Parts: sequence; structure tokens; C-alpha cells
Amino acid sequence: MFLDNRQVAMDSVLEALADSIDYFQDNLERLRPSLRDRLKPYYTTRLKQLGKLQSLARSHLKMLPRDADVERDDFLWLWSRLKSFVGNDSQVLINELLEQERVLMQALSTLFTHPLPDPIEPVVEEAMQGCRQLIRELYALQKHKSRR
Repeated sequence: MFLDNRQVAMDSVLEALADSIDYFQDNLERLRPSLRDRLKPYYTTRLKQLGKLQSLARSHLKMLPRDADVERDDFLWLWSRLKSFVGNDSQVLINELLEQERVLMQALSTLFTHPLPDPIEPVVEEAMQGCRQLIRELYALQKHKSRR
């Protein structure tokens, strides 16, 4: 089944949301407990938003669930580990999380260029707000780390 442009945009959002959650969960042990505690609420909320958007996309946009790109996830995890050998592990993670937020923000912005069914739009807006809040949090953590 071919996807129309709106479905492609929604698929990009769903993929970016899932990637950010997976990356955070895969790297929990690398984060100091204080960082983990500050970031975990964002990803808990995001997991709920992802489930809600997947359900809404199925019912309103006639989208079927798609498989994750496991090889890509493994590569990103390994690449992050390799970068940590050269730099500060927490700083590398914060930078990677920020990059994922930029990708998600771009996907959300693209999705908003298409008309969305009424039940979907508020969930997408909520995801965008959460993304903005997390970007602010990550920048604050990044600044705090660089001052040390």
C-alpha cells in the first residue's frame, strides 16, 4: 500500500517519537541518576503520546503499524558509544538527545503542513509542546555541563 503525503508525514513523526524513546531507554544506564530523573518524565509522557498517535493514525488515517529499523537503531547506539570514548559520556548523550529532538520537531512541523483530523491535531500539538520543553531542558543541562 502506498502512503499519501500526509500519511508519510505522520509516519515520520511516529518513527521519530519511537526512535527518541528507544534511544533514551537503551541508554538509561549511561545517564547519571540525577539526569535520568530529570529526563524520565518527558519520555514517559512521550510513550503515552506515541501509543495514542499510533491508534489515531490507524483509525483516522488508515495507517498500519510499521516495523522499526533495528539495524539503524543498533548503529546509532554503537556510534554513540564510540563517541563517548572520546568525549564526556553525559555530554555525548545530551547532544544526541538534542539532535533527536530536532529531527522530531522537523517531522512535527512537516505534519502540520497537512490538514489533520480533529482528534489527531491536539495530540500532535501536545507532542510539539513536549518536544519544545525537552529541548529547553536539554539545553539547560548542556549549559550546566559545559560550565563545569
